[in-house]
Amino acid sequence: MGRSGEGVRGAEAGDDADPRRDYRTLQGADRWIQAAALYRIRGQPAARPDWEVVAAGVVGTAGDARAGGVIRPTSQSRLPVQWRKTLPFVMVDPIRRTDEQAAELVKLRAEYRIHGIKIQSTIIQADIKRLAHEGRVFLDLAREWDVPFLIHSSVIESDIWAQAHDILDLAEANPDIRFCAAHSCRFDKECLDRVNTLPNAWFDNSAHCIHCDCVVEEKPNIAPRSRRFDSDYTNPARVIADLAAAYPNKFMWGSDSPFYSYAAEIDKKVVKLISTYEREVAALRASPPDVVQRIAVNNTLKYLGLPNKSTFD
Repeated sequence: MGRSGEGVRGAEAGDDADPRRDYRTLQGADRWIQAAALYRIRGQPAARPDWEVVAAGVVGTAGDARAGGVIRPTSQSRLPVQWRKTLPFVMVDPIRRTDEQAAELVKLRAEYRIHGIKIQSTIIQADIKRLAHEGRVFLDLAREWDVPFLIHSSVIESDIWAQAHDILDLAEANPDIRFCAAHSCRFDKECLDRVNTLPNAWFDNSAHCIHCDCVVEEKPNIAPRSRRFDSDYTNPARVIADLAAAYPNKFMWGSDSPFYSYAAEIDKKVVKLISTYEREVAALRASPPDVVQRIAVNNTLKYLGLPNKSTFD
């Protein structure tokens, strides 16, 4: 999903945002999932769906995260109207100082709602398999609190920290805990089919459009053709429709907002993958209303373990 060590901000975030304005007018939002921390966010012009899996972020530095420190969310008093429409996840490191992190999370839960646990193990170079070992305390908390995991997934061999099949191994070994593998398991059909067989597993399509672009450009971060889910990747809306048809109860829409674009220098080459929130929403809205309802509301509610979307009304 998102990258640790970065505050989560929308376009033109700033302290001059007016909390007295109706936040749903600003955002077009009913409610959405947000991991770890929320700054005041200025509105995006496109209407958001009722529920959305978005990016993760923490207040602090990547170094703090690598050191296993717990990074506290911004004060609830600084979150006006939107706090009621936000489902906060906490971000954890599954290897470093896990008992200390867990102790802090218990304290946080006395002050804040926690709806799930997020892990981005690639950025902090923490093997996700260690969640079953040093990080077992987080499995225990998820079980005790009845909250799910949201885990960044990868399929490229060089990313040894977040392999999608390892995430699904964890889901299979812990059938009483819910798991979501982010980024559509990079369109790896073997993994998507496995999600479909596990009653406690889901996947989201966060940063969907640039992942489709990666397929078109044959980038190595996507499942190879021999294992790739079959669709027309020149048309992100078509891919959403095909995924929703193939995995009707397991697919959750997500934007990765505000990280639906990506730019970096890799092997001395500049990689730029550009999308917009409008593009992500348009790809979703191209599907019929009943499909949008299923992948942007119903499946997400089930993953969250919530009876209906009126929970926070």
